[in-house]
Amino acid sequence: MRTPIFKSPSILPGFWPAFAFSTLYLGLIVLVPLSAIFLKTATTTWAHFWSVVSSPSVLASYRLSFGAAFLAALVNSVFGFLVAWVLVRYPFPGKRFVDALVDLPFALPTAVAGIALTSLYAENGWIGRLLAPFGIRVAFTPLGVLVALIFIGLPFVVRSVQPVLADADREIEDAAASLGATRWQTFSRVVFPLVRPALLAGFAMAFARALGEYGSVVFISGNLPMRTEVTPLLIVTRLEQYDYTGATAIALVMLVASFVLLLGINIVQWRTRRFSETS
Repeated sequence: MRTPIFKSPSILPGFWPAFAFSTLYLGLIVLVPLSAIFLKTATTTWAHFWSVVSSPSVLASYRLSFGAAFLAALVNSVFGFLVAWVLVRYPFPGKRFVDALVDLPFALPTAVAGIALTSLYAENGWIGRLLAPFGIRVAFTPLGVLVALIFIGLPFVVRSVQPVLADADREIEDAAASLGATRWQTFSRVVFPLVRPALLAGFAMAFARALGEYGSVVFISGNLPMRTEVTPLLIVTRLEQYDYTGATAIALVMLVASFVLLLGINIVQWRTRRFSETS
């Protein structure tokens, strides 16, 4: 006589209740606000929409926002990987403190971060006065925007790469070294392919976070027209002037461009992961 096999009850509800709840939650939190941007922009004429999004100040803000966000994500990809490597591979005094310090940009209010960075990098600040004799100005320049975006984006890369490095099997590296591989060959052919998907994910999150940053940038940038105005600042300015259609028009262009860039990054990440699994 065969004993009946009973299915263990699941803690979470079945697929369809969970799917319906998830879809409803994402719709209310994500889709409804984003669709409101499209609906509000649709109330204006094409001529007004184009005049807003193609004005010189808006185009300058797009160049600064997208360019600085991309450069900050690249810098964080390099140094975030190094920080994660040191935290995982090397024991040193104060390691737990440094590990906790990585999450400081998460917990620190962005306005506080902006004021602190401005105080440090101003010409009379602790770091700014050391750079001034070399003719390097950080505060109230595009370089200051880049510094602020690097500050708030670093934890995304570190926290994405760190668990992958911690779970990596060290015996694979030892095997590569025993077969005569150099350190660079071991890194480029063994270690880097393992962390590449996580590094791309950290880059995407750091880029998305930097693209919409406002609080930490608005102080250190100085908000100089055509030079250090970021796109979120122009959106806030339009809202303060009760120009809701103009604000949503600028936000729509930024939303579509961000979606296309993030989609491209996710496709590259998916193809990289798939290539790693098949090779």
